[in-house]
Amino acid sequence: MNKIPNRQAICDVLIEKAKTDKDIVVLCSDSRGSSSMTPFAQEFPEQFVEVGIAEQNLVGIAAGLAKCGKKPFAASPASFLSTRSYEQVKVDCAYSNTNVKLIGVSGGVSYGALGMSHHSAQDIAAMSSVPNMRVYLPSDRFQTAKLIKALLEDDKPAYIRVGRNPVEDIYSEEFCPFELNKANLLAKGEDAAVIACGEMVRPAVDAAKMLEAEGIYITVLDMYCLKPLDREAVLEAAARTKLLVTMEEHSPFGGLGAMVSQLIGSRAPRKVINMALPDAPVITGTSGEVFEHYGLNANGLVIVIKENL
Repeated sequence: MNKIPNRQAICDVLIEKAKTDKDIVVLCSDSRGSSSMTPFAQEFPEQFVEVGIAEQNLVGIAAGLAKCGKKPFAASPASFLSTRSYEQVKVDCAYSNTNVKLIGVSGGVSYGALGMSHHSAQDIAAMSSVPNMRVYLPSDRFQTAKLIKALLEDDKPAYIRVGRNPVEDIYSEEFCPFELNKANLLAKGEDAAVIACGEMVRPAVDAAKMLEAEGIYITVLDMYCLKPLDREAVLEAAARTKLLVTMEEHSPFGGLGAMVSQLIGSRAPRKVINMALPDAPVITGTSGEVFEHYGLNANGLVIVIKENL
């Protein structure tokens, strides 16, 4: 079982690249521990900025550094980064189109028992609605590393949400196909299609294997790129299946399900079911317990597909 969380994969890439690129700067809001950025701060203290519990300043300073030619990565819990600093994200980063990469750590319900104040079930909707802001939810440590390396090569703003805990690998060191803003096809079937993002990709892959044993074959898309959405991949999946299911660790409003439904409704009408967190304060518990409670796991997906085929 993998023990490396995606947030650590981000730090590992930044450490590797910062050895030769002195323009890389990491900023934290009293969150170097929860962001797994302590090793970066220790190795490159002159390329690290601690702003304290001040998310608005975090984003504003990062934008200023970007305007000076730096490559800032601003890391903070997703629940705070996507709400407390929203105006700075909108104006200083997106409107000004500055090279700031926002790292929302402990996304979704990663903080578990700390409750709604620490959950980020609205960040996809919030960040996606801002012009010029790209939104990514990588599914495992290998894809996370590929994404960060790709984002280091451009100068546009982006929001990357990762969870708090290690997740089971989808890919491997040897096999991790990656093209920026292109979804990965993980399984191909004609009975149904599942489009998932972030930590929901693993359950989708597991469900595909469970269903295959019963003679049901589904398509699975790893839609790590929420904005821009890989519209072509969605439409191709819709063209060969009669049922689409989206899975996301997010509110039912404004996230992956809403994006897919909007596209399918206008281009290829068919049934779309959105599996998401409820429009209510989420129960307290570990991520696994929360997912189990709301059926956001492989068993829950199998049930939904079999009931709707």
